[in-house]
Amino acid sequence: MVFSSLVFLFLFLPIVLVFYYLSGSKFKNYILLIASLFFYAWGEPKYIFLMIGSILVNYIFGIKVSSDKKNERKVWLIISIILNIGILIIFKYTDFFLININSLFKINLVLPKIALPLGISFFTFQTMSYVIDVYRHDGKVQRNVFDLALYVSLFPQLVAGPIVRYQTVDEQIDRRTHSMDKFAVGVNRFVVGLAKKVIFSNQLGLIADGVFSASIVDLSTLEAWMGIICYTLQIYFDFSGYSDMAIGLGKMFGFDFLENFDYPYISQSVSEFWRRWHISLGSWFRDYVYIPLGGNRVSLLKQYRNLFIVWSLTGIWHGANWTFMAWGLYYGVLIAIEKAFLGKLLSKSPRIFRHMYLVLIVMIGWVFFRAENIIQATEFIKVLSGINQNPLCNSAFLNYANDSGGIVILAIILSTPIISKIKKLIKLKNQKIVESNIIYFMHSTLIMSLMFIIVIMLINSTYNPFLYFRF
Repeated sequence: MVFSSLVFLFLFLPIVLVFYYLSGSKFKNYILLIASLFFYAWGEPKYIFLMIGSILVNYIFGIKVSSDKKNERKVWLIISIILNIGILIIFKYTDFFLININSLFKINLVLPKIALPLGISFFTFQTMSYVIDVYRHDGKVQRNVFDLALYVSLFPQLVAGPIVRYQTVDEQIDRRTHSMDKFAVGVNRFVVGLAKKVIFSNQLGLIADGVFSASIVDLSTLEAWMGIICYTLQIYFDFSGYSDMAIGLGKMFGFDFLENFDYPYISQSVSEFWRRWHISLGSWFRDYVYIPLGGNRVSLLKQYRNLFIVWSLTGIWHGANWTFMAWGLYYGVLIAIEKAFLGKLLSKSPRIFRHMYLVLIVMIGWVFFRAENIIQATEFIKVLSGINQNPLCNSAFLNYANDSGGIVILAIILSTPIISKIKKLIKLKNQKIVESNIIYFMHSTLIMSLMFIIVIMLINSTYNPFLYFRF
């Protein structure tokens, strides 16, 4: 079940909200837990037991690492990390390892073809953060297994994040506030995220898929650029839209999740981009990998080693393919270069140059992220650069530009904070107007209109993937 489905919007969510708000405070968590388990089982019925097993095991680990015996605590922490990473390796990377072993040693080991459980990368990182936070005394041990199960399985953020850290919501599980204002903010945020997904990401995805599925020899340079621009926008509106929906749903049930995106495409360096993109993942690797390795407190050589480790892990976390490893190392090398000398040069350059540099770097990176293999990625980049003998323009590009040029331009505009800046400017100069009934009416009309458009588009479309579900 996905948020942008009619079943979720008109059946699952309304039923859960009714039961949740009709129940007493003692039962709200149980209602959410049952709903979350049902939500996960809807798409992955057999793997619900894997998630429940992970919750139970990490519940025990949490209790063990909270003991007063320092050596014993450390042993249990190590065991918990090995087990959690082991589960991730088995279900996500077994076939990848065997394929490469077969290729390297010219043998034919049978692939078990283990299906990838939905959201395993996200809920595994959450269970690991829980145990580590308890070990560090950054969070209290959860003695109620049902409350821990709710933290891990909470359906708004279960399958595609943001990665909610235990220390962020440990108190909210027991005590959180509900109000009409908070609920309204949640609904608005959810609808905006849904619009990002259905109106923009889905439409841009059709173009990106068409370009990347075409034969390299048939592409023109402009068609390739159209494809990567659309994918660059698609993945932003897809993932930030999902995060908006998760944050909005969280508020509807009284939770406050941290932001996961902050207009990353306005960045002026790779380092800044990764402070704005998938913030929860970047902060997770920073706090649980980079800093424990020494972070910036070690020699320069070790700092580069730490960057190499973190970005290798970031790449492979996204998927069992060499393209993801190449994508991670690509960013690791770029951040290291910026750290060495490029950052200082960029700071002295005009703002527009820094921005163009960042956007170009990110789009090239997305080629590796989207391509099926390294060969396709390198050949696609050659087409982009004009190195191949591909024509500059073809009929496919003209058709894409004619049919979808408007939505691409609008998506580019909306990927910047221009709308939020206009709203702030109006609010500063016309506070009385902003607080008037007319503005509230116009805002409500806009939200309802967006929802109407979304429903119509969902009814008439069968293309509705979430890109990050496969991670």
